[in-house]
Amino acid sequence: MMKKFVFILFILILTRSSVAPLASAQCAMCTVSAEQSVKNGNTQGKGLNTGIIYLLVIPYILISGIGALWYIKYRKKAPRYAENL
Repeated sequence: MMKKFVFILFILILTRSSVAPLASAQCAMCTVSAEQSVKNGNTQGKGLNTGIIYLLVIPYILISGIGALWYIKYRKKAPRYAENL
């Protein structure tokens, strides 16, 4: 059990250290590109920001919807001990 935990922890640390520098560099490049395009009068920066917001919001909406449906479904079920009263 302990060997599995150590192995998984090692893989996570290795993956995190090898991927993080690449991802952070591209985010800064997109930010600078969007800022420069807005300053030059292009509307591409607005489209990029709208796309980022869209990608950020959709998972939260889906998870909230699933959570609400789950809550409603289990709230309607009467507990078994209440049927005998």
